[in-house]
Parts: sequence; C-alpha cells; structure tokens
Amino acid sequence: MLDIFFSDKIKGAAPALKVIQIEASVSNAPTDDALWNEIETAAKELHSRYELSEINKRTGIKATREAYKALGKDPNRYRPSAEALCRRIINGKGIYRLTTLIDAINLISIATGYSIGGFDRDKIQGHSLTLDAGTHDDVFEAIGRGKLNIEGLPVYRDEYGGIGTPTSDEERTKLTPGTRHLLMLVNIYGEDMPAEDTITYIEDILSRHASLSDFQYRILTV
Repeated sequence: MLDIFFSDKIKGAAPALKVIQIEASVSNAPTDDALWNEIETAAKELHSRYELSEINKRTGIKATREAYKALGKDPNRYRPSAEALCRRIINGKGIYRLTTLIDAINLISIATGYSIGGFDRDKIQGHSLTLDAGTHDDVFEAIGRGKLNIEGLPVYRDEYGGIGTPTSDEERTKLTPGTRHLLMLVNIYGEDMPAEDTITYIEDILSRHASLSDFQYRILTV
C-alpha cells in the first residue's frame, strides 16, 4: 500500500483526523439499477432526516469545516464534497448517475457525512502521498470545475502534485470506466459512523457492485 504522511500543518489543524486507506482491484461499469436504488433510498432517508440548516452540523461535516477554518479557508465558499452532495439532495436537485465507483463513493458519503477521495491507483506518481495544506502556488484542475484555488485546503500530493482535497479531486488521477485499481481515502475529521463499520460498509458495497478483489485497508491517524 502507498505510504501516507501528514504535515505539521495538518496535525495542528486536525489533531483528531483519521483516514481510512483502501486499495483494491475493481471494475467501474455504468451504475446498475440495484446500486442506483440504494442511492435513491439513502437520499430519501437523508431528506427525511435533515433540514438544510442541519447538514453542516453532521459530525463529519462539521469537523471538516472546522479544519478548513483552522487552515484559513472559508468552508461556505469551498464546501466539503459530502456537505455539497447532501445539500444538493435536501434542495431536491438530485444527483447524477455516473459510474459504479463514483456513485458508490457518493452513497458512502451520504451515509457517513465523510468526504471521500476516489483515485485511479495506476495514475498516482511515486510510492507515497503527503496530506498538507494547499498553497498559492498549487495548480489544481478540479474534476468538472476547472482551476480550483486550493490554498488553505487539505490536499493529498503525490510526486507530481495535488490529487485530492475534501472539496474536489484532481482530473489527473480521476476514476474512469477503465479504472481497475482503486485508491479510496475516507477523511474522518470527526467520527460519525465508526471507522471499522465504515470499512465493512464499503467492502460490502464494492463486493456487490464493483467486482471487488484484493481488498486491503488500514486506518491512519495523524
């Protein structure tokens, strides 16, 4: 598995951070009806459980926002992806049906409130990642968003540059229909669903929908 290191800035801003690192062999076909039905069920449950004003108070989302503030980033302008996804559902805008891995990650985020990075493992440069604070000099092409100012955002970097933040992942290492090796990073800035339960949940979803094999995981702390 890739080595993952945490910078002093991250340790100071998020001393309770846990990261679930998952690596596995998978398939990434178009999302089947069974997975989509699970997503719709989770979305309906979220909609019935929360008001819009309560979304940013979910434990995982609230703690991620606090880490942003500690690093000098405005979480209302640069929302964590889990918060943006849940707000979209509560607002009745729905979510797009894409591919199995992307939609599985969305399902897990809906259920847990965690912002999750999903990467094509084969596109990552080098043998390690470092989670650090973004800087003014970082060039980051966010998926579907263009250039993103990641100064003050937590960002995973490989040897080439940034690959993912809790707000968005980078085009260079994104999941595609050709992805066969998955790296998933579940960012637990504040624990809602316990980490071990989250791992079990992820393994079940990927086993049923993404032809999972060679499943490896570990829980990292800063």
